[in-house]
Amino acid sequence: MSAHQEGSMPSSPPPFVPARNYTSNGFLKVSCNGGLNQMRSAICDMVTVARLLNLTLVVPELDKTSFWADPRGCRRDLACDMDIKPFEMPPVSWSNEQYYLQQFSIHLADSASLDKHKVLHFNRTDSRLANNGISLDLQRLRCRVNFQALKFTLRLRHWETSCTHGCSIEEAEELKRLRYAFPWWREKEIVSEEKRSSGLCPLTPEETALILQALGFDKETQIYIASGEIYGGERRLAALRAAFPRILKKEMLLEPDDLRQFQNHSSQMAALDFMVSVASNIFIPTYDGNMARVVEGHRRYRGFKKTIQLDRRRLVELLDLHQNGTLSWDEFSIAVRLAHERRMGQPTLRMVIADKPKEEDYFYANPQECLCDSTSCGDLLGPGNTTVLQ
Repeated sequence: MSAHQEGSMPSSPPPFVPARNYTSNGFLKVSCNGGLNQMRSAICDMVTVARLLNLTLVVPELDKTSFWADPRGCRRDLACDMDIKPFEMPPVSWSNEQYYLQQFSIHLADSASLDKHKVLHFNRTDSRLANNGISLDLQRLRCRVNFQALKFTLRLRHWETSCTHGCSIEEAEELKRLRYAFPWWREKEIVSEEKRSSGLCPLTPEETALILQALGFDKETQIYIASGEIYGGERRLAALRAAFPRILKKEMLLEPDDLRQFQNHSSQMAALDFMVSVASNIFIPTYDGNMARVVEGHRRYRGFKKTIQLDRRRLVELLDLHQNGTLSWDEFSIAVRLAHERRMGQPTLRMVIADKPKEEDYFYANPQECLCDSTSCGDLLGPGNTTVLQ
């Protein structure tokens, strides 16, 4: 990283949003859904929405059963405590502040409803606040809450089980059985080659070893694997371990007595991986899930620490060309490095795609409002960086 990039970050977090005098309009109860990282981001968003609507946010209810099976969590059933029937509402995804103001004004305008419902209940919270088009003070509040919320984190799942490339027939059948067994796994039939060629599959351990070598990492590089149990266990890690024998996992770093207090709580195990990922010298996610994007954003906030954002669509092309003999090792290595020159976590503006919020850059991956004093962030752009606005 250049001195300009390292020195561009503020030395301290953004200041707190100024205190204000207001009358509470009631209580906001939220039931967070999705993986733990989605719930973490949702809490940050709901704090922002609560401030916007002058509502008192109740300690959120976390979804612990559909995915995490973690017996611990935090919740307060205010409606039951106060014998109140809440007004149920699933907010529309990727909504801006005007949406919430309009919906809440409709709710307030109904005096009968206001008397009956003292609690507004958002029963879905994932991706309910837009990435862009939000007031600067609210975006900075969103940032402030996010970067203080280490305990609401998700483990980085380096090798997901959504693609079957590199698996044996038996493994592929087992993965298919798992997809049908769990209702939260929405996509049941998967054409793995199409997924892989589109860059939608995580890299396998074997592919990861080749990419790391092409990027210049040598055998002495220490690698921390931030994940839960890899599907296929140590057998699948054999190629990666052969190339990089100094592989570590949290189970190897903590004494058994220290680890035991976390082991039955997947969210706490996840937090360990999150903290190591944020603190590492270089972070390389092999899949761009929500956790990888939140770590990327946190590392940007910590001084644009190097995060190599792998271009998997380009990489699978290069991997296939190398493995079929079309590209020599030197040609392959050069091509991999050229493809990632501008994908090292350098300062850049967040991409905006009108009417396609799911496809634009995720707010928590690049919270530019937290990284500079102006909305343009133009002073953070290093040489050669470009911004795509559509």
